Amino acid sequence: MTIQTVLIANRGEIAVRVARACAEAGIRSVAVYADQDVDAMHVRAADAAVALDGTTAADTYLDIPSLLAAARASGADAVHPGYGFLSESAAFARAVEEAGLTWIGPTPESIEQLGDKVSARRIAIAAGAPLAPGIDRPLEGADEAVAFAREHGLPVVIKAAFGGGGRGMRIARTLEEVPDAFDAASREAVGAFGRGECFVERYLEHPRHVEAQVLGDGRGTVVVVGDRDCSLQRRSQKLVEEAPAPGLTPEQRTRIHEAAHDICAAVDYRGAGTVEFLLASDGTIAFLEVNTRLQVEHPVTELVTGTDLVREQLRIAAGLGISFAETPEPVGHAIELRVNAEDPGRGFLPSPGRIERLRVPGGPGVRWDAGVEAGDRVEAAFDSLAAKLIVHAPDRDAALVRLRRAIGELEVDGVATVASFALAVLDEPAFSTDGFAVSTQWIEAELMPRLEPQLRPAPAPQDALRRVAIEVDGRRVVLGLPDALLAAAAGAGGADGGSGAPASAARDESVLEAPVPGTLVRWLVDDGATVAEGDAVAVLDAMKMETTVVAHRAGTLARSVEEGATTAIGDALGRIA
Repeated sequence: MTIQTVLIANRGEIAVRVARACAEAGIRSVAVYADQDVDAMHVRAADAAVALDGTTAADTYLDIPSLLAAARASGADAVHPGYGFLSESAAFARAVEEAGLTWIGPTPESIEQLGDKVSARRIAIAAGAPLAPGIDRPLEGADEAVAFAREHGLPVVIKAAFGGGGRGMRIARTLEEVPDAFDAASREAVGAFGRGECFVERYLEHPRHVEAQVLGDGRGTVVVVGDRDCSLQRRSQKLVEEAPAPGLTPEQRTRIHEAAHDICAAVDYRGAGTVEFLLASDGTIAFLEVNTRLQVEHPVTELVTGTDLVREQLRIAAGLGISFAETPEPVGHAIELRVNAEDPGRGFLPSPGRIERLRVPGGPGVRWDAGVEAGDRVEAAFDSLAAKLIVHAPDRDAALVRLRRAIGELEVDGVATVASFALAVLDEPAFSTDGFAVSTQWIEAELMPRLEPQLRPAPAPQDALRRVAIEVDGRRVVLGLPDALLAAAAGAGGADGGSGAPASAARDESVLEAPVPGTLVRWLVDDGATVAEGDAVAVLDAMKMETTVVAHRAGTLARSVEEGATTAIGDALGRIA
């Protein structure tokens, strides 16, 4: 079977990565885009692009009918889902195949079996994989999670059965926290994945996060490509990843590789996938989940094994199988930093906006995978990941030196980034090769209190897109035009961009401002309640993460925004008098 045109059902960095792999394979690529992505880097990188007519993830990158319509309109014969969005949706995979297209990923049945964390636990048990205690079915409610915690002890973790990437996951260390953790995990899972089923298991304190990359041909052959450490996380989402995982004993590495192989072989796995484990300080290994897709951190495995995982995905989908039969021997060491538009000094608060200037690192052993260039926006409606900085060197110490040099070359103006956090990590003894002692909670527990806030850039205006019907040679054509252009054409805007507007009024100190653009998903206190400075008062869903809004002063809260409302940075959510 020959694949000729691939629709990339995603955006940002991963869509650019897939488009480049298609170009090298001689395959035509088609991008899709939400309104605000009309001139995004992934659109420019593809051979063609199709509009999805919307501004939210639900209306665009998560809308299966729109994506299938884009595939039909572009003449695509295959679909690559990237990571995130619908990449682990069995319904999308099945719809693609039923439309007569090639799905570049696992079969819908494998996604259902492994993507559902409850079902995956059962498969892991049958395969003899190590596991933490847990309930092997969706919870019926918060009370059931409380009962589990009473029986098996604390802490516990509530996880979305169909989640991933740390979303839809909450840790509870007291019985009183369990109901709220269940509600928050369910709510976040619905927003990110469209399904809110959750399960519970014992939580290992201060574990490392170790994972194995696998490839399967769908006909019984599964190859473990290597392992990675992804322990440096904030909000249970990875920030720094490396390969191979440092400090594993030969027995631990063998146990992880064998368990990953056996779990995937049990379902005749097809394509790229990752089996994740927790490694406790006492050496206990516990199966975590299977991600039935390509991972954000796949470049570190590519660099130490000489494997192009996206090209392997294309080969497997075309029926050509895997290009190698055994686990490659890793060469050197690779480290990846996710260059997120976030301010570590403000609790990794998302920082969307326009990238005014960008200087990209280079030189030996440096790879830059990006979804933005200078002049592009990091969109508030989507993920905060702007780019990935990956280095490769003969050993881990050399890779750390190279990473420090590359971060020093990186310059970004217009949005805050995690670069300062990465430099702080490199100075930490716990991250050194000899004293490697980080865990999945290490950033928040040890490092975050010492990080300084960055100068906060002014939020860039949102470029709205308006669709206008026109006639060309007797045919109706719809053009999507920026509002600013239409305003200028109508004479509504001045040549100075509106700089003659009157100065803004003095800042009202009583206003409770939205710290990020997003959606107000929940008020935590009643209207008219008395609050103290620092009290949590609301929850915003921003850039696919929940952000807690705290009271900036003590007083009486008067709410002015309803739950479900969309807000911009600095918008008044209410007032504290």
